[in-house]
Amino acid sequence: MNRKNIILCGFMGCGKSTVGTLLAKKAGMSFVDLDTYIEKKENKTVSEIFAENGEAYFRQAERRAAEELSQKKGLVIAAGGGTLVYKENEEALRKTGKVVLLDIPVERVAERLKNDTTRPLLNRPDKEKAMKELYESRMPIYRAAADYTVDADNSPMKVCMDILDAVM
Repeated sequence: MNRKNIILCGFMGCGKSTVGTLLAKKAGMSFVDLDTYIEKKENKTVSEIFAENGEAYFRQAERRAAEELSQKKGLVIAAGGGTLVYKENEEALRKTGKVVLLDIPVERVAERLKNDTTRPLLNRPDKEKAMKELYESRMPIYRAAADYTVDADNSPMKVCMDILDAVM
């Protein structure tokens, strides 16, 4: 089996963590959620890092994490929603991996995240508008970074199997 990493990218709420866990199990790989990895290193939640240290600090921690994980093999990595927006993160993760975009319409994202209060960039009164603007600015970047694109508006197992078909 190919030991290259599989990097899952896509907008928040597209299913990277859920699908990534299943995918790692099916492929005999280890799952790493980049945000969780950063939280363990920093001993704070992403929301706390944003609130206490700001987005710039978080992006530096994210860059270090991307570089560290790129040194390993056999991982399914769920990249944070903003990770691949930064070219240096994409380049680091690409060293040992293939990027898969979990593509999902913004309306489904809005549905999935309507009661979610854990996303710092969406914790604002105009959540819907902010989400749509962020989605529209990030999707072209995800598409450009992706080696493969799968329709993530399916069951997690179907998405998982589609990824395996694409990358293996």
